Amino acid sequence: MRKKNILTLILLAGVAILSSCKKDGFGPLTDTRPEVPVTVANVYEYRPQPTVLTSKATGGNIVITLQIPASTGRTIKEITKVAAATNYSAVQGSTVGPSALYTNTPIPGNGTSVTFSTTIDEYRAKTQTGTTLPAVPNSNALLGRLFYFYLTLDNGQVLIPTPVRVWVVD
Repeated sequence: MRKKNILTLILLAGVAILSSCKKDGFGPLTDTRPEVPVTVANVYEYRPQPTVLTSKATGGNIVITLQIPASTGRTIKEITKVAAATNYSAVQGSTVGPSALYTNTPIPGNGTSVTFSTTIDEYRAKTQTGTTLPAVPNSNALLGRLFYFYLTLDNGQVLIPTPVRVWVVD
């Protein structure tokens, strides 16, 4: 009986110690939000990334408008880098050369928004490997690569938002 009482006291002490711990940091399921969130103003749907729509019938113009909330007090200075890639390394790495980027010419912001424009033909030319152009996407298909952006705000802060997909229809 005495052994049972000692084990019960140890168990209660353990529970008391564990329940008094303060959570420092974040676990893998914590929902963390950026200080300055970036959204896609002309989003068509989420697949699961924000996806914009283009039509081959209208020339395949691709337009992606990124925006930040006015309540942040910040403005978008520019899109500093754009990459059409399969991962973030093309816009994150300082060792990535300009040839790995879709464009390394800054695109000026307009207050709390900035617009990136291209076409399917330009996408095909800039994402070719060697002499092989990527195929023209079928109707109701996603482009093979996602667009990654490196934004610079008016205060020099850098934002790398969620990549954007492009859905192609006839």
